[in-house]
Amino acid sequence: MSDGGDRDASEADGGDAADASGDADRGDETVVRRERFAGGPARSFLSSLADDERIFAADLAVDRAHVVMLAEQDIVGRETAGEILAALDDVEATGHGALPDGEDVHEAIESAVIERVGPDGGKMHTARSRNDEVAACIRYRLRADVLDLIETVVGAREQLLDVARAERETVMPGYTHLQPAQPTTVAHWVLSYEQALRRDTARLLDAYARINQNPLGSAAFAGTPFDVDRERTAELLGFDSVAENSMDASATRDFLVETTSAVATLATTLSGLAEDVVVMASKGHVDLHDDYSSTSSIMPQKKNPDTLELVRGRTGDAVAGLNGLLTNLKGQPRAYNRDLQRAGRHAWDAIDSVTESVAVAAGAVATADWPAETLEAAASDGFATATGVADLLAMAGVPFRTAHEVVAEAAAGLEADEDAPDYAALSAVAEDALGDPLSTYVDREALEAALDPVESVAMRDSRGGPAPDAVDAQVSTAEDAVAIDDEALADRRRAVDRADERLRTEVDRYA
Repeated sequence: MSDGGDRDASEADGGDAADASGDADRGDETVVRRERFAGGPARSFLSSLADDERIFAADLAVDRAHVVMLAEQDIVGRETAGEILAALDDVEATGHGALPDGEDVHEAIESAVIERVGPDGGKMHTARSRNDEVAACIRYRLRADVLDLIETVVGAREQLLDVARAERETVMPGYTHLQPAQPTTVAHWVLSYEQALRRDTARLLDAYARINQNPLGSAAFAGTPFDVDRERTAELLGFDSVAENSMDASATRDFLVETTSAVATLATTLSGLAEDVVVMASKGHVDLHDDYSSTSSIMPQKKNPDTLELVRGRTGDAVAGLNGLLTNLKGQPRAYNRDLQRAGRHAWDAIDSVTESVAVAAGAVATADWPAETLEAAASDGFATATGVADLLAMAGVPFRTAHEVVAEAAAGLEADEDAPDYAALSAVAEDALGDPLSTYVDREALEAALDPVESVAMRDSRGGPAPDAVDAQVSTAEDAVAIDDEALADRRRAVDRADERLRTEVDRYA
């Protein structure tokens, strides 16, 4: 990604430097690099032009806003501004692939403008450095990617809520340490991931607030002597505020770290969901739709959860991106260093990979079949209702630790082919431990109900629990949260769209 460097703009109104750089017949010379720096084997090593295609449109927007502001501040003449803006439209129409050679997209676009306008085209870079320019471009493009990711995550949460509504009474085994633990429901399991994705959404929205700040007008790092209006370029570009200190505004990339960290956390959420589904599929507890499965090249009977395995695997992309970004930034002095040219790619790669993962993971869960009878039968495995029996004794006045010991002793006496002790076995152990018959504490009907996974789930009606009524309450809360986040997303998109319209309206005034 661009971010190439020591990018100061010292020419006043284009000046002699711009005039000289407008000569298109200087061999390897470019707008920025004079003859002394124009050759050598490292030129291609320094270039980020190919990678910069991602911020091509962002750079054009930043250029337009800057030129409009220069004209409004009487730093550049209105006629010259109109010629530059018309040239930028033509550059946009011909596309990134038609740009002249350059060290980065910023230089290439400026060169293309000078080719069309002549030396006065260099006035577009007055009161600006490539340092603040690229910082603005990265923020402009990154916010769009983050909004797309948020939209995907909110959509995934809606899909999970559909599953929760449909499977509110579908009992399934719950595990800790991958061992049978307690019965729960498919809805309860799904809602656990919706809640995690809700936090992931909040983190991305928080990151957006710090992304959407305007660094333009900071120049290389020490500001500019020109009477620039940083609030105006913020308004034209849809930034919520101005990044105040000019050195920090041009140099910092902590907004990339925050975003990539949120993306890595999201990827970790998805990895857990994917692992659960892969394990469930291996037990026959879920049947993935063929669209989210594959078969073996040699074993025709296989139906593999490959998409979920890739979701799990892509977590490494995001975590590696965060690690790579932090390593890139570690130890860099203020203000600008060429290392930053390699920073943005870590965030882009993480966002691209994880956005796809969100869509695939949610789609796999939403289209899966949950075999109710198989799941209910498995919910009794390993005496998974034991806690319910202990809770029943505790509610009857037996100290929970004593009840725990009674049920544990009964579980230890189970035969290999038994999932749970019967009433007689529990009663015998209870009488030995408590000195009274089990019926003194609980009646047989209540205890046998507690041994049933469906009834065990129904007992767990505390807030956030798996009982159907508790699930209904969670679904309602989640629906409200989705609506709030959907509106927050819409607000941010509307603000960006209004800024785009405002910028285009201002540009059209110079036509």
